[in-house]
Amino acid sequence: MKLDNREVFKTLNPNKVWVPVFIGIAIVFAMFYMDPTVNAQTLRGVFDASIWSILLAMVFIVLRDAGYVFRIREVTNKHLTWSRAIYVIILWEFASAVTPSIVGGTAVAVFILNKEGIPLGKALAFTMLTAIMDNLFFVLGAPIILFLAQGYIFPESRVLEMRLGSSMEYLFWGSYTLYTIYSVLMALALFYRPRVFKWIMLRLFSIKWLRKWKYQANNYGDQIIEASKELKGKNFKYWLIIILTTVFIWSSRYLMLNALISAFETLSVFEHVVVFARQIIMWIVMMISPTPGSSGTAEFFFTQFFNEFLTGYTFVTSILWRMFSYYPYLLLGAIFLPRWVRQVFFKKKSENKEARKSD
Repeated sequence: MKLDNREVFKTLNPNKVWVPVFIGIAIVFAMFYMDPTVNAQTLRGVFDASIWSILLAMVFIVLRDAGYVFRIREVTNKHLTWSRAIYVIILWEFASAVTPSIVGGTAVAVFILNKEGIPLGKALAFTMLTAIMDNLFFVLGAPIILFLAQGYIFPESRVLEMRLGSSMEYLFWGSYTLYTIYSVLMALALFYRPRVFKWIMLRLFSIKWLRKWKYQANNYGDQIIEASKELKGKNFKYWLIIILTTVFIWSSRYLMLNALISAFETLSVFEHVVVFARQIIMWIVMMISPTPGSSGTAEFFFTQFFNEFLTGYTFVTSILWRMFSYYPYLLLGAIFLPRWVRQVFFKKKSENKEARKSD
């Protein structure tokens, strides 16, 4: 696998923070002026929030990020120190925040891990492993939580009915099916038969109208084989820790919104389950969004999915939700990126010069 530094730094560009910020602000202003129920009194509703629930939401954010940091250390066999792991996660989240969700930050993550001193093959294996674990959490966990929600997962929204009709359910289950097929294939390729996967890829891209992508398919097959070799021989404890940490990360991510909604309205246990379940639907919608970090898409669909729980507090809660879960990573990425570049590139260059002088 070859990493194009120029392409990576096009993504890791602090100036890119303004694009999702502008889109998000534009959508918020549009919602403010187009919705007659939103006014200055609505904005003052933020002061009605329970401070303890707000603090609990913040705790879940910290727990989620702590889980990410812990998991990347465990995945890399503690190659990263705690401070370096924090840098990796912040930059990884920043890359995800400034690119469309459907694109993701896989190449950037491989680049970051490689520059942290992890060989390229291992960096690729570790990145693919975390991605597959996240995917499998959704694939395996979604049916369970959706079953517990007892059919209340799809909101009754006049706007959604006008825009999508009854296709929201078809969109979700179609996306879920494709996502499941992709995740299972990637898991089988990485953990079971990587060479068979490459052979199938080459056969598939030998078809006349797919032939122009055969070279990329061959490279991807080689990457899968290389990553698979790096993950062989891991013990049961290694896999158990990673699986449990993945469940912890995603549960914390979703429970943050449960806590935030509870800051304004009292929810029953079943309503908490429904809110948790609907976030899974939201996640699928945000995954296919073409905007950086799902800016605009997230704010719009939040209103449609959770208005019945929040009523007059929907607007302010949607703003708080994005302020807590999204915008901090844009800010932290813009702050940490220049420091990381100086540490990884310029510090190493100066160390190499000093080593040559001493020789």
